[in-house]
Amino acid sequence: MPDSNFIDYVKIFCASGHGGAGSMHLHRAKYVPKGGPDGGDGGRGGHIILKANPQFWTLIHLKYRKHVKADDGEPGGGALRHGKNGADIVLDVPVGTVVKDAESGEVLFELVDPLQTQVLCKGGRGGLGNNNFKSATLQTPRFAQSGEEGMEGWFILELKLLADVGLVGFPNAGKSTLLSTITSAKPKIASYAFTTLEPNLGIVRYYDDQSFVMADIPGIIEGAHEGRGIGTRFLRHIERNSVLLFMVSSLEENILASYKTLLKELELYNPELLVKERVLAVTKCDLIDKDIEKDIKKHLPKGIPSVFISSHSQEGLKELKDLLWEALNK
Repeated sequence: MPDSNFIDYVKIFCASGHGGAGSMHLHRAKYVPKGGPDGGDGGRGGHIILKANPQFWTLIHLKYRKHVKADDGEPGGGALRHGKNGADIVLDVPVGTVVKDAESGEVLFELVDPLQTQVLCKGGRGGLGNNNFKSATLQTPRFAQSGEEGMEGWFILELKLLADVGLVGFPNAGKSTLLSTITSAKPKIASYAFTTLEPNLGIVRYYDDQSFVMADIPGIIEGAHEGRGIGTRFLRHIERNSVLLFMVSSLEENILASYKTLLKELELYNPELLVKERVLAVTKCDLIDKDIEKDIKKHLPKGIPSVFISSHSQEGLKELKDLLWEALNK
């Protein structure tokens, strides 16, 4: 996807600054030939800090910034002068960013709240000057601490979109068309598979100025959890959704089997996804007659709210909004 601005995965090398060395200095003045120790402490090395910025929705600004290095702290000086701290580097990332250790794959932390900050690499502490080591038995210490080394390593930043409702379905199930119909989003729509190559977000207006966010996730195919099709690249975005709207075309030979296939792919990717609220929408109902619709209803999964919709004729969209709003407020 070379022409896309939506980047949800980057790998970067980060290194915080080293702490400055403490000063080994003895006070000297015209009439004080043997003054005591007055070496100041070294400054702290700069931190690497991540900040969740709600105005960012992609990691593209970090795609070509592979190495991030903070400044070292400055050494201490005589007359108890403290070394200057190294400047911190603050990297803005979208809300919903997950940070992993690139070597072990361990999740270090997640930034899920707007303006939330987290230190990724802590700067090294500055060394203590010799003034800190004087005592009754050691009045003229002639040593000081060196600064502490900073932290460094490779890290993976992954974005998981924050949305209330995630659209789950095979390619050409009508997900993008629905999003463009009930929101102001303008996703790419065409009659071939994998038209959607990146998630799209839209705001669905409800009654009394209420609204919720809907995410169009690229189509899933059987074997997606193993990397087939677009694979697991976008399945992680579903993890952040509160409600999953399964969309199956009314032209499918076996709608129940298609629904179970989608459900199985989610389970194989992450069993916790099955705990989320689910709604089933049978799409493109303007292409079938009412007798076929009645027959399909008999074979729909039990216990899951379902609705027949047509983005083209607007049929069932009000009922769909009601079902989604009810699921969101459970």
